[in-house]
Amino acid sequence: MNKVYANAEAALKDVIADNQTLAVGGFGLCGIPEKLIVAVKQSGVTGLTCISNNAGVDDFGLGILLQTKQIKKMISSYVGENKEFERQYLNGELEVELTPQGTLAEKLRAGGAGIPAFYTQTGVGTLIAEGKEERIFNGKNYILEESLTADVALVKAYKADKAGNLVFRKTAQNFNPECAMAGKITIAEVEQVVEIGELDPDEIHLPGIYVNRIVLNASPEKRIDIKTIFEFFCSTLCHFIT
Repeated sequence: MNKVYANAEAALKDVIADNQTLAVGGFGLCGIPEKLIVAVKQSGVTGLTCISNNAGVDDFGLGILLQTKQIKKMISSYVGENKEFERQYLNGELEVELTPQGTLAEKLRAGGAGIPAFYTQTGVGTLIAEGKEERIFNGKNYILEESLTADVALVKAYKADKAGNLVFRKTAQNFNPECAMAGKITIAEVEQVVEIGELDPDEIHLPGIYVNRIVLNASPEKRIDIKTIFEFFCSTLCHFIT
């Protein structure tokens, strides 16, 4: 079975639609499916609910979908890097559901595992707990959190074989496996595609059963990597000058 599509637009065709819920991998700008997000923008779909750790920045990542107002709701844990996000939220143009980071990861993992809900201590006694069932286990308070699933999951991996088995690279793994598991249809953007059987089973992080389609992006921008290297160079240079 070959799950590789010619490009991001082809992979999204007949899958993406208005008013869907998308689970999008990434942490900040690290490990985000850059080309797939651009393809979502170009598709023109609207009314999206996006589940993602954050919403990118103003001109990159999910931020480009906020600019075009294709997102109606964000379910996130960190939103502090996007001015347009802030503007839309304060003006009542964007619905936001803030979720503790660990809880967000577990909501996605549980959804992918078919677990409808779970109890956690995170958020007890805060605004997070309002309206949620609370129980006591072993003398400690817990709140009930419902799991999350998505119509479509967009994830980024380093390498895939044509059957969809994925290998992630270091911290770029972040939320991607959980998003992939939670998606009814999962599309993976990867930097390398190899033949079935070329991956060592021990190096596979996510089995291909969770992945429906693959898109090759051999030269992603990886803006966060470039920025980090540039800042390191500048700080090192300043150190020697002074």
